[in-house]
Amino acid sequence: MTQLPTMGGAPADTELTCLFCRFRDEGANRLLDESDHFYARYDNFPATAGHVEIVPKRHVESFFDLRPGEIEDAYALMRRVKERISREHNPLGYTIGVNDGRAAGRTIDHLHIHLIPRYLGDVAEPAGGIRRIFPESDQQSWRTRA
Repeated sequence: MTQLPTMGGAPADTELTCLFCRFRDEGANRLLDESDHFYARYDNFPATAGHVEIVPKRHVESFFDLRPGEIEDAYALMRRVKERISREHNPLGYTIGVNDGRAAGRTIDHLHIHLIPRYLGDVAEPAGGIRRIFPESDQQSWRTRA
């Protein structure tokens, strides 16, 4: 593992208050792997076994604020971490998600990309996947358009 920078360009007060800017804080973050611009951490409240987050080292709130090289770096790290999760947890699928903005459910204002291993039976009815965030969505329409 390479040495992580301490600030990543975030304002000094952000480093003190932002969970993801304090990636060296072992009490708050359990690191799995890292790259030049990102690190992978185990989610503090995992949805399933092996749930991790891919997080930029610099403080950035939106996925759309990433630089082209950072996007490539995030993807390469995600693939590497996915291989490790596959070996350790044997999931049958993955959900990849970003809650970009408060309206989308983001609670920490620092970008983090969820990589959630999925298993048969981890939810009663997985059909519709991400659409299930809207409980009033018409589940029958998902099946008829497929």
